[in-house]
Amino acid sequence: MKIRPPRATISDVAHAARTGKTSVSRYLNGELHLLSAGLKARIEQAIADLSYRPSQMARGLKRGRTRLIGLIIADITNPYSVDVMSGIEAACREQGFTLLMCNTNNEVDLEQHYLQLLSSYQVEGIVVNAVGMREEVLNHLQQSLLPMVLIDRKIPDFPCDVVGLNNAEAAETATRHLVDNGYDALLFLSEPLGSVNTRRERLQAFRQLLAEHPQVEHENTEVALHQPAALDQALLAFHQRHTGKRCAVMVANGALTLQVARSLQRLNLHWGRDIGLLGFDELEWAALAGVGITTLKQPTWQIGYSALERLITRIEGSGLPVAEQVFSGELIVRGSSQPLN
Repeated sequence: MKIRPPRATISDVAHAARTGKTSVSRYLNGELHLLSAGLKARIEQAIADLSYRPSQMARGLKRGRTRLIGLIIADITNPYSVDVMSGIEAACREQGFTLLMCNTNNEVDLEQHYLQLLSSYQVEGIVVNAVGMREEVLNHLQQSLLPMVLIDRKIPDFPCDVVGLNNAEAAETATRHLVDNGYDALLFLSEPLGSVNTRRERLQAFRQLLAEHPQVEHENTEVALHQPAALDQALLAFHQRHTGKRCAVMVANGALTLQVARSLQRLNLHWGRDIGLLGFDELEWAALAGVGITTLKQPTWQIGYSALERLITRIEGSGLPVAEQVFSGELIVRGSSQPLN
């Protein structure tokens, strides 16, 4: 078996270049004006001969900078999260930072574990798509003064920059679309509300708009994401309660919209004919699903990019007050919410 040679050190480079480690450090740090032309050439040749690669982590720590950004995502299988991460990674690349991504799978214990892990790596800041952070974790973050930006979900009683969708505006747009298209019985369907502000804000806007349209019957139901029997029962009961009316379902996120589409197929209910369907988040399959599913598209890439930009301003010492940055969504109309003939 071939034995791998040991990794070259800065001492090896100095020895090969017939100089001291200080001169090699100056070369690596770009202080070339302090070196003679001959010495620069010897150091350059030694680095090439030894295939020397300096430890970026060690160099960063020496300067008090790691150029590392932590990202805690609630669910990496969610297309929303993938698009957000893509925007964050693009901004990191442009700004010269490296991204460390952690997926909590919507588990609070994992969230706490990754927060502690990222702190041990001395990341310069963290972007968080929060699940349900415990009080002790929040206290630790507040004491550490580590710059942080939240995406999509706020944390109760925790002042922090937040970047996400204008939920009230988006839900009002979606609800008005269904009302204008003649639906007179609407169901707002979400995962359990808990303390998740996005679900609560969308439901509140749904109710507020329908208060202006008393002729439209409306209700809301909470169903866990992976409970197909409960979802089937909820949808069938809603449809049966409103026999003779034009029913529609508004779904609070993309992952649940997929489950609703599957449930309607199991129940032999056709969206756009037997029941209307509108879901938050634009998913690739939405345009291909029969007559197509109407969606409320979020600017997910831009949300991620802007969150990282905001975090960098905090890392650089911005004294601006904590703020919420919101983006408008876009209604993509397809056959699942077609108007009355």
